[in-house]
Amino acid sequence: MMRNKKQFIKDFVFFPFRVLLLVEESKWGFTSLRDERFSYVEKYAMGKCLDIGCGKGNIFIKQFHQNEGVGLDLFPYEGLTEENLVENFNVFAFPDESFDTVTFIANFNHIPEKQRDIEVSEAYRVLKKKGRIIVTMGNPIAEILAHFNVWLQDTLFHTNLDMDSERGMVEGENYYVLDKEIKERLYRAGFTDLQVHYFPTQWWLNHLWVGIKE
Repeated sequence: MMRNKKQFIKDFVFFPFRVLLLVEESKWGFTSLRDERFSYVEKYAMGKCLDIGCGKGNIFIKQFHQNEGVGLDLFPYEGLTEENLVENFNVFAFPDESFDTVTFIANFNHIPEKQRDIEVSEAYRVLKKKGRIIVTMGNPIAEILAHFNVWLQDTLFHTNLDMDSERGMVEGENYYVLDKEIKERLYRAGFTDLQVHYFPTQWWLNHLWVGIKE
């Protein structure tokens, strides 16, 4: 999804409105936060991509990455098929050096703490040389407020926006992960040249990390 300068400015100015709006698809002349997050990730994703925790509809792979790759999840969200579902992420069911990019989009905090190093190490294994890992994460305060906003709208308007409640939270999941932890886990797995890129149209309250497999 490419935005012209006018749309970029509009999305920046109306960011608070877009937060409250909580729509999944872009509409009414505004870019949804979901689509915006995917578009920022797509700027850094390359080649064949493995999207871990792909969520409803496997949207990133299908709509933003030209269907070049695979989306996997543990929970049978709407729009996923058997090929998208796995029992666990202890081992990614692919040979070494199978992908150019592995993404964790808005879900690294939902990996139980004891499982995070395992999944990052598996991402390293299945990446080709010079392949990229991409992890998005919001500012801690913004993440807490965002979850509260979802809960409040579901409570007041009987919507069904809270996917965390839909699938159930397990021990070791968090509402956010600090950058320090992300960096430590990526370095520990062997990734180098770590870079952080902020989302200006979300008032720099969301960002992504990119690491390289040497």
